Amino acid sequence: MDTALRTQSQLGTELRRYRKRKTLTQDDLSRLISKRQATISSLESAGSGTLDTLFAVLSALDVELVLRPRTKGDRAKIGDIF
Repeated sequence: MDTALRTQSQLGTELRRYRKRKTLTQDDLSRLISKRQATISSLESAGSGTLDTLFAVLSALDVELVLRPRTKGDRAKIGDIF
């Protein structure tokens, strides 16, 4: 199922959902990608982190990032993004 994400917070929430679906703790995931647990927590709570970390997490969770143009009805206000 595709999920449209428009904010860092939404990204963090989805990553947490996928991690829990795999029955992994933040500590488990951090070990899989050789990062600190605090890094996983930061990524999940605010969607903040490096692209390197994001792609390592996506790979460990066996999910991919897909970019597509927004449809006309998908336009978000700039304030919703930042």
